[in-house]
Amino acid sequence: MHRPSDPGGGWDFTCRSVGRILQELDMVPQGVQTMNMPGATGGVAYAHVISKRPEDEQLLVAASTVTSAGLAQGLFQGMTADQVNWVAALGADYGVIAVPKDSEFKTLDDLTAALKKDPRSVIFAGGDAKRSWDHLKALMFADKAGVEDLSQVRYLAYEGGGEALTQVVGGHVDVFSGDISEAKGFRESGDLRILALLSDERLEGELADIPTAKEQGIDVLAPNWRGFYIPPNVSDEAKQFWISTIQELSQTDEWKQAMESNGLMPFNLKGEKFEQFVLDQVKDIETLSKRMGTG
Repeated sequence: MHRPSDPGGGWDFTCRSVGRILQELDMVPQGVQTMNMPGATGGVAYAHVISKRPEDEQLLVAASTVTSAGLAQGLFQGMTADQVNWVAALGADYGVIAVPKDSEFKTLDDLTAALKKDPRSVIFAGGDAKRSWDHLKALMFADKAGVEDLSQVRYLAYEGGGEALTQVVGGHVDVFSGDISEAKGFRESGDLRILALLSDERLEGELADIPTAKEQGIDVLAPNWRGFYIPPNVSDEAKQFWISTIQELSQTDEWKQAMESNGLMPFNLKGEKFEQFVLDQVKDIETLSKRMGTG
C-alpha cells in the first residue's frame, strides 16, 4: 500500500486505518506494508505506479480530492486521470478553517473582516501544493467572505497536513486550510481552534459542536473523498478483488468506528461509477480554478 505523502495527513490516516483493518479481518492473503512516497502532492507516487509498477496487482494507492485537484491543475506533469484504475471511495472528509489557540481571530467573523480589509494580512497554510485542493478551499472561503481579488490571498504549501498544522500551531502561519481528520488531534490537545467546518451540516458525535461556515453566513462546501487506485495494467480479476474488498471493508464496524473517530462521513462509490466521478471532478475543479483565477 502506497501513501503518497509524509506521515500526519489524510492519506496517512487512510492507509494506516485501511491497512490495519484489512489485516485484522484477514481480508487480504498476506500482510499489509505501508510505504511513504511523498512529492508533488501525490504526483511522484502516481508517476511511479504508471511507469515502474503498472502490472503490480498487490499495490493499492491512497487518493482523495487532492489527487483530483493535482490532475486538474496539471501538477502531475502531463499525466491524466484515465491512466490508472480507480477502485473505490469509502468516506469523505470535510474541509476546515482553523487557527492556533492564541490567534487574534477569535471567531469566523474576525477572520472574514481581516480578509476583506486586507487579504494579504492573512496567511493560509495547507498540506498540498499551490493551486490545488487546500489552496482552492482557502480561495473558495475568501471568495464567499467578500474578497474581490483572489490573487491577493496568501497561501503557503507544505508536503502533508501534519507539517502545515505544525506551522500553524507554532504561530508561524495564521490559518489552516485542510480537513477535519487532519485537525482533530490538534483540536483535542487544545492547540488548535476550528472556526468553521466546510460542510452542509454539522458532524455527529464528539465533533458536533464545530459550527459550519454555512451557518455563519459563508456558504462554502468542501468534501474531500478518501479512496484508492491501482496500477493500469492489472488483470480484471485483481481489479474486481480490490473493488469488492474495499467495499466490503467500508461496511465493517471497524471502518465505521474509524470514520466516526476522524470526522469522516459515508461516501461509497466503486468501480466504473467511482471512475466516472473522478473524471467529472477533475473537470469541475479545472473549471473552478480558472474561474477563481488560479488556472
